[in-house]
Amino acid sequence: MTTTEVSTEVVLAERHDGVLTITINRPAQKNAVNRDVAVAVAAALDELDSDSSLSVGVLTGAGGTFSAGMDLKAFAGGQTPILPGRGFGGVTQAEVRKPLIAAVEGWALGGGFEMALGCDLIVAAEDAKFGLPEVKRGLIAGEGGVIRLPQRIPYHVALKVLLTGEPLSAVDGKQYGLVSELTAPGAALAGAQELAHRIAVNAPLALARVKGVLRETQGLNDAEAFKRQAENASSLLHSEDAHEGALAFAEKRAPVWRGR
Repeated sequence: MTTTEVSTEVVLAERHDGVLTITINRPAQKNAVNRDVAVAVAAALDELDSDSSLSVGVLTGAGGTFSAGMDLKAFAGGQTPILPGRGFGGVTQAEVRKPLIAAVEGWALGGGFEMALGCDLIVAAEDAKFGLPEVKRGLIAGEGGVIRLPQRIPYHVALKVLLTGEPLSAVDGKQYGLVSELTAPGAALAGAQELAHRIAVNAPLALARVKGVLRETQGLNDAEAFKRQAENASSLLHSEDAHEGALAFAEKRAPVWRGR
């Protein structure tokens, strides 16, 4: 079991037993996102998808805050943290094949909340807060907030958050289904990594296909959804991992996945 860490000025990427933890590393700025952060996060997500030894990603922020959103000083200086084809922070519009978990401490605000919504699961500390205050500045949460929040929590609850700009607590987020798991304050990252490792023991091809089918079939009728699913699922039957899964079960041992 090995752990390696590669750091940049603004983002840390740490790999451990099939899990890549990506940390926005600007605690003095409450992990506000500038272009350098967006580019570095996008690169880390590319690493997650391209490396066959990685199965799950965890996205978090250093220093007790997930992210305060856009770095307004950098934006005023002409920088944009929205990347073509990737969206805000390199996350909100990115097509990441592998499961991605947000580990939220403190605030996930504005674009920071939208980055969390761009992840597949959210693990949050009990005292964490989520907010989309864009309407207070004459804007809308256009990097996924308006689109995704009503898909994650009841429509009228989402609409209240979006129209008032008032925060949503992690405890309420858990009640409404936004937050997958709650942890004690300070333990969100450990909780997200523990969940990530529970996921990462499973076949990586199957994990990616589950995520792909879910995203591709939302809103389709049953006939179309089953047709789309068949295109993804049939090839798994002939994969090395499917053969290994059956063989490991018969031999009463842990499977050794190859990702093919």
